[in-house]
Amino acid sequence: MRRLVIRTATIAGAIVVAACVYDAPVTPTGTIAAANASNSPSLQVTPGTAESGGRYLIVFKPSRTAGPAITDELRTGGGQLEGLYEQLGFAVVSGVTSDAAARLANANGVSSVEPDVEFAIEPMGDAQALEVGELGTQSATAPQGALLFARQWNMRAIRADAAWAGGFLGSPTVSVAILDTGIDYLWPDLNGRVDLTRSISLRPDEDARLQTWFGSLGRHPITDLNGHGTLVSSIVASNSGFFAGVTTRTRLFGVKVCIVFNTCSTAAILNGIVYAVDHGADVINMSLGGAFLKRAGPGFVSVINSVFNYANRRGTLIVVAAGNGAADIDHTGNVYFTYCNSPHVMCVSATGPTAAPTSSGPFTNPDAVAPYTNFGRSAISLAAPGGGVTTVNAFVSGPCSSTALSLNAAGTIILGPLCPLPVLFLLRGAGTSLSSPHVAGVAAALVAIVGPGNPSQIRAILQNSADDLGDPGTDPFYGKGRVNAARAVGVIP
Repeated sequence: MRRLVIRTATIAGAIVVAACVYDAPVTPTGTIAAANASNSPSLQVTPGTAESGGRYLIVFKPSRTAGPAITDELRTGGGQLEGLYEQLGFAVVSGVTSDAAARLANANGVSSVEPDVEFAIEPMGDAQALEVGELGTQSATAPQGALLFARQWNMRAIRADAAWAGGFLGSPTVSVAILDTGIDYLWPDLNGRVDLTRSISLRPDEDARLQTWFGSLGRHPITDLNGHGTLVSSIVASNSGFFAGVTTRTRLFGVKVCIVFNTCSTAAILNGIVYAVDHGADVINMSLGGAFLKRAGPGFVSVINSVFNYANRRGTLIVVAAGNGAADIDHTGNVYFTYCNSPHVMCVSATGPTAAPTSSGPFTNPDAVAPYTNFGRSAISLAAPGGGVTTVNAFVSGPCSSTALSLNAAGTIILGPLCPLPVLFLLRGAGTSLSSPHVAGVAAALVAIVGPGNPSQIRAILQNSADDLGDPGTDPFYGKGRVNAARAVGVIP
């Protein structure tokens, strides 16, 4: 599948935008097979890479714990314990040699030791500056007054503006955990929205880069060196200075599981889900994922199911991106799609306009199926705006992290900060990564209404209130429909 990089010229001297999307059929069809899984961009996996830092998932035998054996091995052989969850039957270790991993595999109470798997995410591309003086006045009560709201076809498509007009702006008592590359918590649209006391980095390799490039700034480890997590976060909740978020009052916290080089650690993600649940997340957004052969990582499948079941029992709703491989994830054979094949998730596909002559529209057919989106009648829960591919004017816009690092084609840091302060920068892109946070944002607004601890109820409301598109009922591309914020909160029937 050919990678297509789309760039634009300067727009009125204000914004340069770029994004990477993937060329795919206009109408995605067919069945992905294990034999060609590696050809899909959503399936780029690199087990046991150097970036994983010798990270392994240790799966325990049923009703057994391997805690003492792990502690003994780390004490003598070196390494770090990143997470130990006896009740869920697994642990995560890093900095461990292959010899030490082999010893752990034979330790008392251990069922298997699985090398970590790094999944690729979409690179966000370049950015262009917007003068600080153009910011205008932020408004936490009128999101539609955001400076660049005219570009936000995505918020209008899900009727978020009607929900805001009805007074549904979310609540600071509701928390959404963003498992991603981090969050630029000082960007004006996010400043004050992010709870740093609960935010955490689970990527020691990324923490070292942060110190190298920005150590003098005293940034929290959650700061975003990639840009992906910042754009995703701003869709869930925003102060609405530049761009409106689905909510303006929701509390965010970041769990860094991905790194600047566009990869995410499966072991860190599992660790991060448990962390987010245990630290009070009402909703978890996961704009990430990939796939692997079930037989290549049986331990991963059992632990993934255990972790997602744990989140559901504890009252946390998990919203995940469907992926950008144009794949039928209902017919995967021996391929396990993370995380749409996981229990209790809301798997979100992407929609986007087919045309937009200017950045402010008009936007033609914003509910068209995005040609890159994965699909499946059983797998897809809902659809939401992810951006079209015919023009960058049909992409989804948001802030660019001021600590995002520039990468060349080989993935090497080349220029330092992509969007340095004091000038503010914006990005826009396309992908199911941007669809998922629309649903997470509406879910957060619903938690503020019905109360915490009811993921099944929130899931049912979201699906029952969606706009039924495509085939009547459940559609392989739209699921139960495109999410409708105003109907979900009861503003419109």
